[in-house]
Amino acid sequence: EKGTADDNLSKIAGKNILISLGGTFEEIDPIRGISNRSSGRMGFELARVFAEKGAEVSLITGPTQQIIEHSNVIRYDVKNAAQMYDKTVECFENCDIAILSAAVADYTPKSTFDTKLKKKTDNLVVELVPTKDILAELGRRKKENQILVGFALETDNELENAKEKLTRKKLDCIVLNSLNDQGAGFNVPTNKVTILDAKGNIYNSDLKSKYEVALDISEKILNL
Repeated sequence: EKGTADDNLSKIAGKNILISLGGTFEEIDPIRGISNRSSGRMGFELARVFAEKGAEVSLITGPTQQIIEHSNVIRYDVKNAAQMYDKTVECFENCDIAILSAAVADYTPKSTFDTKLKKKTDNLVVELVPTKDILAELGRRKKENQILVGFALETDNELENAKEKLTRKKLDCIVLNSLNDQGAGFNVPTNKVTILDAKGNIYNSDLKSKYEVALDISEKILNL
C-alpha cells in the first residue's frame, strides 16, 4: 500500500500546488483584532508532503509560528482576509491543484481605529461586515484541468454541512474536521478527518499525526 501511495504521489512532480493555511487577523485598532486559534500546522504538513514529492508549492499563510524550509516552497505571508483573497486569486490562475485549508475570517470590522482604543465604562460596539468568499470565487474561476479542495471545520451536522459546501462552492473534494473528535482540530499535533469528493466517495481517517493525515489527503486528491 505504501509503495502504491508513493508511486501515485510521484506523479505530481513539477505540478503547481497552491495551499492556503492559518488564520487571519482582522484589525480593530493598531493593537486589537479578531482572529481564531488556527496554527496552520495542517497546511504546512500538506506543503511538506507535496514539496517532498517534487511539486512546486505556493504557500499563502496567515499569521503563524510555523516554519518550513524547502526549495520547492514559495511562501507568501498575509495578514487579513482581504489580503488572502487577493493573493489566492492571483496564484490560482496558474496552479494545477488548490488546497484551501486556511481558517479565513467570515467577518471583518466595517471601520478601524487609527489609534489604540482606551478602555471606558460604556459598551463598545464594533460593526462587522462579510469578507469576500475565496472558495466560492475560485469555484467560479476553476478551469477544467484544475482541482479545487476545501476544508470545513464543523461542530454539528458535520457531514450534511460539508456535503452542502462541497456542492455550493463547486469543489472537487472537501476535508472535514470535527471539533467533536478528541485529538483533532486546532493546536494539537494529531488530526482525524473525513474526506468527501464530488463523486460521492467518503473516506474516514484514523487519529494520526498531521503529517500522516497530509499523506492521506494527498493520496485522495490524486485519486481524483
